[in-house]
Amino acid sequence: MLQTVLNSFRVPDLRRRLIITVLLLAACRVGVFIPIPGVDLGAVAALFRKVQEQAGVALMSFVDIFSGGGLSQCAVFGLGVMPYISASIIFQLLVQVIPALKKLSEEGEAGRQKINQYTRYATVLLCLFQAGMILSGFRASDPAIFSGFGAGMMFLGALLMTAGTLFLMWVGEQIDEYGIGNGVSLIIMANILSRFPIAVRHVAVSFRFTMSPASEDEIGILTLAFLIASFIAVIVGIVMITQGQRRIPFQQAKQMRGRRIYGGLKHYLPLQVNAANVIPIIFAQSLLIFPTGAANVLASQTEPGTFLNAVGRGLQRALTMGSFTYNVTYIALIFFFCYFWTAITFNPTDMAKNLKEHGSFIPGIRPGKRTAEYLERVMTRITLPGAASLSLIAIFPSLLGSIIGVKDFRVMQFFGGTTILIAVGVALDLVKKIESQLLMRHYEGFTRGRKRRF
Repeated sequence: MLQTVLNSFRVPDLRRRLIITVLLLAACRVGVFIPIPGVDLGAVAALFRKVQEQAGVALMSFVDIFSGGGLSQCAVFGLGVMPYISASIIFQLLVQVIPALKKLSEEGEAGRQKINQYTRYATVLLCLFQAGMILSGFRASDPAIFSGFGAGMMFLGALLMTAGTLFLMWVGEQIDEYGIGNGVSLIIMANILSRFPIAVRHVAVSFRFTMSPASEDEIGILTLAFLIASFIAVIVGIVMITQGQRRIPFQQAKQMRGRRIYGGLKHYLPLQVNAANVIPIIFAQSLLIFPTGAANVLASQTEPGTFLNAVGRGLQRALTMGSFTYNVTYIALIFFFCYFWTAITFNPTDMAKNLKEHGSFIPGIRPGKRTAEYLERVMTRITLPGAASLSLIAIFPSLLGSIIGVKDFRVMQFFGGTTILIAVGVALDLVKKIESQLLMRHYEGFTRGRKRRF
C-alpha cells in the first residue's frame, strides 16, 4: 500500500492532479467557516443542539451532514452541493419521461451540454428555495439568530448561500478537468469525512476503561470493541454490495472477411446488484422528512387534548427513528425506489438491440425480444438482494444503537445510511482511477498480487 502511494507521487502528471485535487478540496472547506452577515452563531449552535436532542435526524441535520457542518455554522457553503445533486436526479428522471429531453440526450455531446445547462438553472432555483426555507425556519425557531434581520438581508443571505453552491459546482468541474476523480462526489465525501473526527472525539471523551460503565452516556471496553468490529463489517459489506455484479456471458458471432475469421470471442455483460446505488435511501429519507415535520407541527402548534394534537403525537411516536413503524416504512420505501430507479435507468430492450446490432448473442437465448425478456428477468431477481442489503445498511445504525446503547447521531451516522455509502462508493471510484493511471505507466496499483474483479 505504501509503495503504491509513493508510486502515485512519482508520476509527474498524476502527482500534479492529486495536488490540485487536494488544494481544491481544501478551498471547499474554507467556505464552511465563513458565516453569512448578521448571524448569531451561538444561537444557531443552540438550535442544532435542540434538534439533535428532540427531533433526531431532521431536515437541518440531514443537510448539515452533506455540507460538512456548513449549515450549523450558517455559512456561505451551508447548502453544499446537494441542490445540484437533486437537480441532476430530477433531470435524469425527466429525460426518461419527457420525449423532448430524451431526444436531446440522444444528440451526443451537444445534447448533454444542453441538459447540463438546464440542470444548472434548476440548481439556482432550488438553492434560492432551500436557502429561503432554511433561513425562514431558523428565524421562526429562534428570532435571536437574525436579530434585526429584515427581508432584504434574508434575501442577501439566500443569495450568498446560492453563490456558495455555484462556486462548489465550479470547483467540482475544475477537479474533473485538472484533478482526478469526480469533483462533486469528492466534495461530498470530503464534507462527510470532515465530521468523522468529531465522532472519534465524542467516543474518546465518553470512553471509560471498564467493562460496565456507570452511566448510559459512557462507553466501556466491550462497547468500544463492538463499535470497531461493526464499523469494519459495515465497510466490508458496503464494498461487497457496491462491487457485486451478475456477469451475463455473451458471444460474438464469427465473421469471415477475406481469408480471416473475426469475432467468436466470449465476453461478459456486468449487471450491478446495487444498480440504484444510494438513490433509494436518499429518496426514502426525503419522503420520511415530510410526515415527521407535519407531526412535529401538529404536536407543537395545536392545543393539548384536541384531535389534531393527538394525531400529531401519535405520528411522532410512530415515526421516531428506530421505532418499528419507522423501520418498516423506511424499508418499504427503499425497496420501492430500488425497483423504481432500476426500471427507469435500465433498458433491456436497448441493450438487447445493441447486442444484436454488434453481432453478439447470449448462449441459449434468441436475440431480440427473448434477450430483452431474459435481461429484465435477471435484473429483477438481482435487485431483490440489492434492495435487502441497502435496507440493512440503512437501518443498521438505529439497530446497533439500540443494542449497545449509543444514541448520538454524530457517531452512529458512520455505521450505515447515506453518509457511509457515499463515502465508500466515492473512495472506491477514486482508487480505481488512480490505479488505472498507474497501470498505464506500468506501475502496480492497490490490488497488487490479486486478481482484479472490477
